[in-house]
Amino acid sequence: MKSISQKIVLLSFFLLIFVQANAQRFPKPEFESGYEQPSPTTPEPRSNALEYLDVLILLASLSLASWLVIKRRSRRGVLWLSIFTLLYFGFYREGCICSVGSIQNITLALFDPAYKVSITVLIFFLLPLVFALFFGRTFCAGACPLGAIQDILVFRPVSLPVWVRKTLGFIPYLYLGLAVLYAATGTDFIICRYDPFVGFFRMDGPYTMIIIGIALLLLALFFARPYCRVFCPYGVLLNWMSRFSKYHMTITPAECISCKLCEPSCPFDAIEIPVSEKVRTQKVLRQNLKRFSLYALLIPVWMFIGGYAVSSSHVLLSKAHQDVYLSELLIAHPELKSDTKNLDIKAFLESGKTFDELVANASLIRAKFKTGGWFLGGFLGLVIGIMIMNQFVFRTKTIYEPHKGDCFSCGRCMDYCPVVKLK
Repeated sequence: MKSISQKIVLLSFFLLIFVQANAQRFPKPEFESGYEQPSPTTPEPRSNALEYLDVLILLASLSLASWLVIKRRSRRGVLWLSIFTLLYFGFYREGCICSVGSIQNITLALFDPAYKVSITVLIFFLLPLVFALFFGRTFCAGACPLGAIQDILVFRPVSLPVWVRKTLGFIPYLYLGLAVLYAATGTDFIICRYDPFVGFFRMDGPYTMIIIGIALLLLALFFARPYCRVFCPYGVLLNWMSRFSKYHMTITPAECISCKLCEPSCPFDAIEIPVSEKVRTQKVLRQNLKRFSLYALLIPVWMFIGGYAVSSSHVLLSKAHQDVYLSELLIAHPELKSDTKNLDIKAFLESGKTFDELVANASLIRAKFKTGGWFLGGFLGLVIGIMIMNQFVFRTKTIYEPHKGDCFSCGRCMDYCPVVKLK
């Protein structure tokens, strides 16, 4: 763990970055008409060459992070790499291109033939998943600016009860499902809209999101990486891929001696504690097998309940779509049809569409939400069923090792291990 003085230096450094980013390099022009220069809220488009440069830097960051974690076993190296990616992908690139948000671009491209996704966005989506499949979540360790901005603030982390962690662990699946549903229906990119840190990266953003971002960073002092552990939808995909990784990070470089020094080292509660074979009695095995079989048979029931519940909420969920919202507004208040002061209505009138076309499109969108609700609810029901089943799966563990899916490959635990690497 870093000392307090190191953290103060890091925080002072980032404060300087914030100040420098807000400073304008050239003075604003003066207008006698009273014109005020607007503040840009989105990053300017970049050339293809610079976008490919981003891909090369991502590839280099992932390769270096994997090498530092698995071969070099250097927590210090991972820390400095994460600071670089925070400065580059975060503050310099202002949070774009983002592997986390690319889920929505890929989804919309799959469901809308008119929407084309660039090769760079596709690479940003796939590359971290490929690395996770072979080397674990090294993207989270040293290549993700969202994780880095939280990771450097970990000060005195607390461990939550297992049942609390399991309950909070369901939220990323819900967020992922909603993000896919809203992107597939062309409604919104909710991952980007509710990104809590992009306001810091761009030095601008909605007031509420800035407050939420500050709250998460303060929470990160004691509950390490709250966004990554409780919300990140891309983390769900990385978790799945990392479980199959062959060259995952290990706590010890050689044979574990069960000294227990690493047990309190992980701020993310991702270390699996050894479980004795003596605990696995025949009686316990029979009870667990019965419960496991029962809950396995109940999975289709959970999926149907989830699908029915979410699909029944399609009217409420679809209100986030602009056409649905506007059609309901005009049906409830027909006197607003000619209100040009309302920007939404003005934009609709200038589009050349008729009111009947608007209502017909809104009905089509609601139908998509109803169908999508069955898939989303079925997916969530499946997740709930598997989570319940896993409570009755007994795995004998003889050494301290990171959980392949939950581990962020940050390397903190490696510094606690006294075992010397064998030559």
